[in-house]
Amino acid sequence: MVIPDYDKALYYTLWGQWDDLLVLMVRTKDDFLAKKIETFLHAFHYTGSEQSVIDSHENLLHYIDHAMAHTPSIEIEL
Repeated sequence: MVIPDYDKALYYTLWGQWDDLLVLMVRTKDDFLAKKIETFLHAFHYTGSEQSVIDSHENLLHYIDHAMAHTPSIEIEL
């Protein structure tokens, strides 16, 4: 079973699995997703501004939502 990067990114972001999110950032072929993840992780670890973290988190979730809406669903045969 193949799990799209967007599903993984959403799961890791919602559950706070930053290490897995970092690995996904490096492995994904979607440059925009990688940049959104990088921006969020940088804000989370290095920015003193809570608003900056919230904004980058919202931007990441918004991009994931947008990308998932335009990605065809996967049919799984059992």
